[in-house]
Amino acid sequence: MITSTAFAGKKYAVLGLARSGAATVEALLASGASVVAWDRQDNARAPFEGRVTLADPLESDLTGFDGVVVSPGVPLNTHPISAHAAKFGVPVIGDIELFALARPSLPSHKVVGITGTNGKSTTTALVHHILKEAGVPTTMGGNIGLPILGQPPLPAGGVYVLELSSYQIDLTLSLDCDVAVLLNITPDHLDRYDGSFEKYAMSKARLFDMQSEEHAKVFAGEDDFTAAIADTLRDENRPPQFAEPLVTTAPTLQGPHNAQNAGAAAAVCQALGVDRAVIEDAFQSFAGLPHRMERVATHNGVLFVNDSKATNTDSTAPALAAYPPENGRPRIHWIVGGLPKEDGLGPCEQHLGNVAAAYTIGEAGPRFAELLEPRMKVTRSELLCEAVKDAMEAAQPGDVVLLSPACASFDQFRDYEKRGEYFAQVVAALVDAPAGVQAALGKGDEA
Repeated sequence: MITSTAFAGKKYAVLGLARSGAATVEALLASGASVVAWDRQDNARAPFEGRVTLADPLESDLTGFDGVVVSPGVPLNTHPISAHAAKFGVPVIGDIELFALARPSLPSHKVVGITGTNGKSTTTALVHHILKEAGVPTTMGGNIGLPILGQPPLPAGGVYVLELSSYQIDLTLSLDCDVAVLLNITPDHLDRYDGSFEKYAMSKARLFDMQSEEHAKVFAGEDDFTAAIADTLRDENRPPQFAEPLVTTAPTLQGPHNAQNAGAAAAVCQALGVDRAVIEDAFQSFAGLPHRMERVATHNGVLFVNDSKATNTDSTAPALAAYPPENGRPRIHWIVGGLPKEDGLGPCEQHLGNVAAAYTIGEAGPRFAELLEPRMKVTRSELLCEAVKDAMEAAQPGDVVLLSPACASFDQFRDYEKRGEYFAQVVAALVDAPAGVQAALGKGDEA
């Protein structure tokens, strides 16, 4: 784990003891800090019995504390911990801020911070992969992989690659990235920003506010907010760099969104001194991410793609763009729906010519059916398992069955990972099952 003398003798409260919270407590204790910790779940508190003071920070006197550490899932705009900590003049922070404070204790290193509404995970994983292929010691964390404080420190010359959500940036005060990246900004999570798209965008912009002027700034999006943020940095010692989309032949990096991700990753790695030839070779060996344009099977000439991580229309649109018609015939059998984040088709509208048929599921299913039925054949499947069966029956060789829901998963699944896993399980079962028993396959994980 990462430890630091910066925490020795300090006092912290930690609210929430899931993965990042538990790693935070362990790192603070190992660094000589005293800790008050709390979680509503008994099993989450149990490992810390007798090692910390188990008490709810909301009911504690925080006089003399150096910080209250919360998970990114705590909504700062509505949760009472913000006002309670403010009464004592104590900052509310996250584990990324603790990592920033620990940096002087670590061997010499660099930090890449990657944010944006869409593409963060792929770009983070791709930068990490390229660096590994280049022989650079590296690890990734933040909104992806293991909690950063729970990972061993890198040797001298290492690069920490951090995926940073707006929530994590909100909880960070002093992270000075050697390379900061903004991919794009589209409306998302606006409930956390009192419905204000501008507040959400300004949260992303804080990644650059914390950065030294001489450090690299990479922008990839063409949207108005991304351009406006870049424009504010033009007079700095190192002005922003705009990464051009980079089309590759790598099978896991197809589609216009991945061209943006690849361009940004290449710009980051070149800023870190990686040779362009190494970058291009690494693209070809990149395995991709689960639930993001993940190729789960090919059966009878039909490709099955799990893009469950696409939880809004801005994220789904590039997936629809990735599979254009062949010989004038649209190929995509689109499984769409779930818990809606917005009304309408958004940027998906411009790619409907690539879609042969749609299969609607979940709470948003009827609304998507209403919007799509004038444009194409629509099957109101309701359940994901039914949608996969319906699509498999209709698809022809060369077609693509694409789960890219443009919605959150919480109406029928615990999270987008569970939805994607279930899609892959249903596909595998249908591919392996005799035709006569396909209709009997279960609906077990939906509900």
